[in-house]
Amino acid sequence: AHSRRRPWLEVADFVAPCVPTGLAAGRIGNFINGELWGRFAPPDLPWGMVFPQSGSMLARHPSQIYQFLLEGLLLFVLLWLYARRPRKRGEVAGAFLVGYGVLRFTAEYFREPDAFLGLLGLGLSMGQWLCVPMVVAGVALWLGAQRQPRPAHI
Repeated sequence: AHSRRRPWLEVADFVAPCVPTGLAAGRIGNFINGELWGRFAPPDLPWGMVFPQSGSMLARHPSQIYQFLLEGLLLFVLLWLYARRPRKRGEVAGAFLVGYGVLRFTAEYFREPDAFLGLLGLGLSMGQWLCVPMVVAGVALWLGAQRQPRPAHI
């Protein structure tokens, strides 16, 4: 933005729909490495998986795949569709923050909390608590964008 003398929100709006592809790639890497496994799954869950790195041979939710599907694939499709129409500066970036925050908050219900933290207030994980300011910032950015004039072209 600085080198091209473009407003940073304009660049953020342009880049935001592509960010979920990087998040998706990271979650696939986590899955391949057996990292960030999920909470214990019910015995009858057909896609429950054993992650030996977890120290348990009980089936767990493949939370990395859930996050790949939600924060990666679904968020990419939603943002791509949303950004196809001309939007006010900051709307797409705000939608990314809200979407990522809400979808990650949801996926965190299936992910094993960090061992050294456990669950925090209200039974939420640190990841869920960190999603709260992200969603608030996204809503603020999106509402702030509503004050901007409509784009003349795109």
